[in-house]
Amino acid sequence: MAGLFLRKPLELILQEAQEREGGLRRVLGPVQLTALGIGAIIGAGIFVLSGLGAHNYAGPALMLSFVVSGLGCAFAAFCYAEFAAMIPLAGSAYTYAYATLGEFLAWVIGWDLVLEYAMGASTVSSGWSNHVVVLFRDLGIKLPLWLSYDHWTAARKAAQLGVPLDAPTIFGWAFAWNVPATLIVLVVTLVLAIGIRESASVNTAIVAIKVSVVLFVIVMGLFYINRDNWGHDWQHFAPYGVGGIWQGAAYIFFAYIGFDAISTTAQEVRNPQRNLPIGILASLGVCTLLYVAVAAILTGMVPYKAIDIEAPIAEAFLRHGLRAASGVITAGAIAGLTSVILVMLLGQTRVFYAMASDGLLPKSIFGWVHPRFRTPFRITLITGGLVSLVGGSLPIEDLAKMVNIGTLFAFVVVCTAVMILRVKRPDVHRPFRTPLVPLVPLLGIGFNGYMMIKLGWVNWLRLLVWLTIGLVIYFGYSVRHSHLRRAASRTLAEK
Repeated sequence: MAGLFLRKPLELILQEAQEREGGLRRVLGPVQLTALGIGAIIGAGIFVLSGLGAHNYAGPALMLSFVVSGLGCAFAAFCYAEFAAMIPLAGSAYTYAYATLGEFLAWVIGWDLVLEYAMGASTVSSGWSNHVVVLFRDLGIKLPLWLSYDHWTAARKAAQLGVPLDAPTIFGWAFAWNVPATLIVLVVTLVLAIGIRESASVNTAIVAIKVSVVLFVIVMGLFYINRDNWGHDWQHFAPYGVGGIWQGAAYIFFAYIGFDAISTTAQEVRNPQRNLPIGILASLGVCTLLYVAVAAILTGMVPYKAIDIEAPIAEAFLRHGLRAASGVITAGAIAGLTSVILVMLLGQTRVFYAMASDGLLPKSIFGWVHPRFRTPFRITLITGGLVSLVGGSLPIEDLAKMVNIGTLFAFVVVCTAVMILRVKRPDVHRPFRTPLVPLVPLLGIGFNGYMMIKLGWVNWLRLLVWLTIGLVIYFGYSVRHSHLRRAASRTLAEK
């Protein structure tokens, strides 16, 4: 039982952080890291989920929901920055937990991160598809519902429009598949498999496009704000009360997911002790300011109950007769969501790579690095294939909530781990230090833990089922192949 809480020595982790022959390539600097963070953060949360967040949870107070979510992320970001600078190794929260909480909890977090990155990429691919459908519609091309959405969403859309689904049937079940979502994941997977430098370059170009579009939304939207849409008192501004603001924060929290993915690239960063904290904190700060501004524009342009759920920002401009502007925003959203998928898949494959390096997953599949491309090639292709299947077959709402609870859980663990390591290893050099410990980590635990509660019991049940599956894999495979356990057994035998 004691073996479950074996901690990986920091000295060993730091030794592994040194680049080895045939390992991952260190090519990323602070600008590329910040772009990766922005690339992961600005996406489905603002271009897609903001509509549902305002409509069902927070009303015009959605801008406060973004502030609450941003604060929870900021507290966690400081903790991530300390660990990323101190332990510049692929694996993110998984690696940090291995050094502080032991192997068992490290596995739990590593498995939990699959919910964040893989399911996150699936969620975003569904949002990407929504905008492609809108763009095609504006161009006069109408895609069949059964090729544009998953089964449940397609059936709901057909009922709303009062039209037949006209889908083929398999064993009496109406077949529907989100084909655009599947295709974009497969394309991004191929880009990632080719190389990290190429992936980062593609991402940086896309980020420039989507930040320009977000700034366009803010500046252009200022001329079409109706302050009456915000309400003249608290009741109209926050129609669902403070609880609604927190629920909105828990739901649109997805908008902030991504800054932590920067830490998964630690073994591919030049001067990680300096550049990782810069990338994490800079990307989060920039995106928080942009989010609050866009939420104010969206709820000022359109009454919150009239906001479109599938493409809220583009449809808000279309509502004011700005067809050209709507087209620009739709194109920018498509580009932006593409970069989110890229960074999510990048983060997932690096977590798998780290777990395989520790023996917790088969290295021949999860840790094999292509001799030419220097990427975890096999698991990149496998992950992309599975993500494309999930994104094509499941509704975006359910996917987003699964992603949120998994990420919030990881944030709580990282905040806890910072405090533990400050007590157990105060001697370790910390190039970046989380300020006001234990206050900042405790605030991170409080904010993120409360948002987990606001997601409801169904999502807690999904999390427990997911973690149970992970435990079966851990006790069935990982405990027998763990490098740390084997080293500990050899040490005991020698004694």
